[in-house]
Amino acid sequence: MKYAYFPGCSLSSTGLEYDMSTRKVAQALGIDLWEIPEWNCCGASSAHLTDQLLALALPARNLAIAEAEGLDVAIPCAACYARSKATEVEVRASKEMEQTISEVIERPYTGKARARALLDIFVKDYGLDAIGTMVNKPLKGLKVVSYYGCLLVRPPKLGFDDPEDPQSMDSLIEALGGTPLNWAFKTECCGAAHATAQGEIGLSMIERILSGAKEVGADCIATACPLCMNNLDMRQNQATAKTGEQYNLPIFYFTELMGLALGLKPEELGVNKHFVNTSEVLNKLNEALTRRDTP
Repeated sequence: MKYAYFPGCSLSSTGLEYDMSTRKVAQALGIDLWEIPEWNCCGASSAHLTDQLLALALPARNLAIAEAEGLDVAIPCAACYARSKATEVEVRASKEMEQTISEVIERPYTGKARARALLDIFVKDYGLDAIGTMVNKPLKGLKVVSYYGCLLVRPPKLGFDDPEDPQSMDSLIEALGGTPLNWAFKTECCGAAHATAQGEIGLSMIERILSGAKEVGADCIATACPLCMNNLDMRQNQATAKTGEQYNLPIFYFTELMGLALGLKPEELGVNKHFVNTSEVLNKLNEALTRRDTP
């Protein structure tokens, strides 16, 4: 299995552990990720709020490079996926748009190269059964809430799962030996940049998610978005200072949990780079493994 790989801006900076764990897990599963040479920023919300054509052209250039190689594009970041998928859909729907975009980026793009969410690739293309056979350190006893955020499966015409009650990550956690918990906040917005621009509003949104996870008894939260990860992990102390509630909820990229279940070392996956200490979760997994191996 081979895909073009678009890490995007966040995975080389604030989301470094997402990139680390993605590459390590793909390697362990035998998935070939060909990083798009000289890829450019997808534009995220900045281009989308500035100019529609710019918002489509930026992702189109990356997709066009992959299309020339005959590859679909594996995209870890929820925002990058949403913007790239929007471009693919627009180009596929209109020959006029296809021509306009191709002229702007100065190379052909027909929409043949598809934008694919990394989570969707693991679950649908590689398959949960196949992943299950690769697990040698199951997440036994680990109670996880899957947090998709507001972009990964929305809007419906771009998403790959139910926009209100997605199940892909939950099913993956189960295949890894963990216990996915049902909760009410899996697609709620984390506040995005509000935590910086409008601190009170952003923190209240973060606090609701953390409280929701704690209420159902989660050991940790799994996510697929670098911005969601930053808000829930980096700003957890701020939420505590605001509410007085101690959360102590480790936040993981789903690829980190995959790597742990596949037997990869935590430091290889970037787990040691988190703001909220992950040692309690790691100790719980090690204890469960020890009990399993004890005669």
